[in-house]
Amino acid sequence: MSLLLGTTITVSSNHWMMAWTGLEINTLAIIPLISKSHHPRAIEAATKYFLTQAAASTLLLFSSMTNAWFTGQWDITQLTHPTSCLLLTTAVSIKLGLTPFHFWFPEVLQGSSKTTGLLLATLMKFPPTALLILTSPSLNPNLLTTMAIASAALGGWMGLNQTQIRKVLAFSSISHLGWMTIILLYNPKLTLLTFYLYCLMTSAIFLALNTTKITNLATMMTAWTKIPPLTTTLMLALLSLAGLPPLTGFLPKWLIIQELTKQEMTPVATTIALLSLLGLFFYLRLAYCATITLPPNSSNHMKHWQTNKSVHILITTLISLSILLLPLSPMIFTTT
Repeated sequence: MSLLLGTTITVSSNHWMMAWTGLEINTLAIIPLISKSHHPRAIEAATKYFLTQAAASTLLLFSSMTNAWFTGQWDITQLTHPTSCLLLTTAVSIKLGLTPFHFWFPEVLQGSSKTTGLLLATLMKFPPTALLILTSPSLNPNLLTTMAIASAALGGWMGLNQTQIRKVLAFSSISHLGWMTIILLYNPKLTLLTFYLYCLMTSAIFLALNTTKITNLATMMTAWTKIPPLTTTLMLALLSLAGLPPLTGFLPKWLIIQELTKQEMTPVATTIALLSLLGLFFYLRLAYCATITLPPNSSNHMKHWQTNKSVHILITTLISLSILLLPLSPMIFTTT
């Protein structure tokens, strides 16, 4: 309830103090969920998350106070002072985990449970994204473009040598944030669409991983015997998150590249499209491990008999949407 309350306060507020209050409620609400398992890694993750978010919130409050000092405005949309704009971009980047402030996110996600990791990767990113969209006319386009390309590059590059699935999904999140940020100034609605589709695909993958108890590549290789249909659709959901046509994840990348080309930013569009190939490589490796291959050596993990374990209807719906939503894109376009 506190998570929903904090998110609602931040998204619906037009005063900086209310937005800061909502972010603080969010931070204090998620920390008990991260440290719930009482494992040393979970406590470490909760501590890292608290310190990072507290620093970002302080910077955000300082930015809004500086703007109010010079302009007399506490309205979120009236952020006009250059120093305040720079400080706000830094604060929101830390909260989101954009490069070069990404270091905390993979570690925190790895130390959390899958359900908490899902909240960290989706719901907790919504308030900072909303603040970025509200202040987008005041932000520096060159700085945002540089950070976006760096996030796409680092998310793809660092994901290549990971064996832990949660860390792979963390670097995937950083890469997707780069795609959302690069189009923010030119088409904020497209940023929101990208965020919604990313949340849809990530939720489907996290819930499927939670059902099959997959934590790393080794367990992914031996999990296909549990629920074969779910593992097969998990492979397709991973490829959709990679942005492979004709799956749903291709839609935001297609529209973003189209919009960047309209803005005469063809070199930027080419660069970020090529960088997405790095991410595609490790998604293909995950998909390959999920369904097509057996471990190349004797695994320490026990192979499971196929069970009649029922799959929740929510997982089925989310995975279906994350795979088959592309044909509905004309309808989405006409409504936006």
